[in-house]
Amino acid sequence: MSDPATAPSGASPSSASAPAPATTAALRQSDRPKSRDLRVLVTLWSFVKPYGWQVALAALALIVAAGTVLALGKGLRMLVDEGFASGNSALLDKAVLVLLGVVVLLAGATYARFYLVSWIGERVVADVRRAVFDRVIALSPAYFEINRTGEILSRLTTDTTILQVVVGSSVSVALRNVLLFVGGLVLLMITSPKLTGLVLLVVPLVLLPIIFFGRRVRRLSRESQDRIADVGAYVDESLNAIRTVQAFTHESLDSQRFGQRVEGAFATAVRRISARSALTGTVIVLVFGSISAILWVGGHDVLSGRISAGELSAFVFYAVVVAGAVGSISEVIGDLQRAAGATERLLDLLATDSEIEVPDNPAPLAQPVKGAIVFDRVNFHYPARPEWAALEDFSLEVAPGEKVALVGPSGAGKTTVMQLLLRFYDPAGGSLRFDGVDLRALDPQQLRGAIGLVPQEPVIFAADAWENIRYGRPEASDAEVLEAARAAHCLEFLENLPSGLDSFMGEKGVRLSGGQRQRLAIARAILRDPALLLLDEATSSLDAESEKAVQDALDRLMVGRTSIVIAHRLATVLMADRIIVLDRGRIVQAGSHAELLRDRDGLYARLAALQFDQAEALGRPSYDEVAAK
Repeated sequence: MSDPATAPSGASPSSASAPAPATTAALRQSDRPKSRDLRVLVTLWSFVKPYGWQVALAALALIVAAGTVLALGKGLRMLVDEGFASGNSALLDKAVLVLLGVVVLLAGATYARFYLVSWIGERVVADVRRAVFDRVIALSPAYFEINRTGEILSRLTTDTTILQVVVGSSVSVALRNVLLFVGGLVLLMITSPKLTGLVLLVVPLVLLPIIFFGRRVRRLSRESQDRIADVGAYVDESLNAIRTVQAFTHESLDSQRFGQRVEGAFATAVRRISARSALTGTVIVLVFGSISAILWVGGHDVLSGRISAGELSAFVFYAVVVAGAVGSISEVIGDLQRAAGATERLLDLLATDSEIEVPDNPAPLAQPVKGAIVFDRVNFHYPARPEWAALEDFSLEVAPGEKVALVGPSGAGKTTVMQLLLRFYDPAGGSLRFDGVDLRALDPQQLRGAIGLVPQEPVIFAADAWENIRYGRPEASDAEVLEAARAAHCLEFLENLPSGLDSFMGEKGVRLSGGQRQRLAIARAILRDPALLLLDEATSSLDAESEKAVQDALDRLMVGRTSIVIAHRLATVLMADRIIVLDRGRIVQAGSHAELLRDRDGLYARLAALQFDQAEALGRPSYDEVAAK
């Protein structure tokens, strides 16, 4: 029997990974974080540091590339003054060759810079993703009670992608443009202090409108992406629930709502296109208008002999370089702020410690593992519901090899017993011992390695049957996997699939029936060969014929090993050595099936009566007949 009341709220994968439409906007906003504290980006150095040689080579290529861009101005001056103005073809040839040499050097340096910086960006992001995933997957389930899975996925994907753009592009662009700005400004001053003063006067007048329109374009671009995200989220939600959509004949209404989202995305895109078009037109007018003004003033200086034509050409080139550098830096600052926000969120995850602490010197489990269990006055509250006791003053001893069934109404604490045994949580009070060792003194990996779990709703991965069964013991041979599948009565349906055990099970095992998924999970537990077996109503999804076959497999599996079973169906209850009746986190009855039935006013008898009355309607023994036995 499932225990929904004791299962952590918000822990359902489906609810966590598919946020409701009302929360989608809030989630998107957190997907695009910003921070004005750019110092947090320095913390990424620990990920960049291992690749020092690549960083040094990229920095060298960056300096060479920036230097050659500035050298183009000198080459342009030489081409005009020594080539065109002198009328000497030999000097013209020399100037062109020098210019071509600078261009080739620029191309080579740009290639090296782009390749190395992009490589560093991809490598660092891959390392960050691995570090974050390694941290997240080790966190206790308590963390996921109060944190949405969708939020964590956003950090692993969206935030790391932002970092990739910054580390692999934006930082390089920023440094390059800083070098170009400083170098260009110095060369402007050397070439013509008078025209430099004019440029410094004009540049702010040009940049202010560009910055204004640029912000509007960026805002509309984000809004456009949000609308596209709405479209994608609606499609994802509808397709994942396609059976429900069609069962309730909701297709026309969903099509109408989808159309509204598509039109909303289109309208936002039109506003973005309009703003971008205005920005482009404004840039053309301002930039070329400013260049025309500089050319007019510089042209008069050339005519009066104050500067040469080559100097004017070089000056215009440097002015364009400086203006472009300022514009690029202003855009990169926004990227850096987003990256700083993303880095803060990723660092939060990396700094999160699991509530399940691994001891520095874990106690070893004696071999062979026996599976003796002791709950000693255990008290436990789920972190999401601290005011409600899932287990209260709970004491229970289970001997090695004993089969214990847990029964009780929903919310009684049955699933919580299994959660604590797997050490997904630690009790707030009392102690829990496994083979005489307190669970807190054990390495959770070693403890869980001795436990096999068959949940009520088994998880089937999007892989073939081999991989799904071998999940119980990755190093198992094909022969052992086949034997486990045979023992769980899986072969009869797996071999009928198009590719047998090589067949793809589909996302969440969608190609299998509920009973087939359950048997696959049982095969996984059989392959694990654990000392302690936890069965969370493992036969609940099976028809009568499959239940008998699987029950036979479970009976053989439970021989010689400790088994704790959340029981609801009669067949499961009858096979137990002892039945523990829970209610509101406490043990209210314990004994064999026959002993508990004698107490006609007890909770077990009331629960059993409901079962047997239903069974009697199907022609099975009635409550009174079973009680008489």
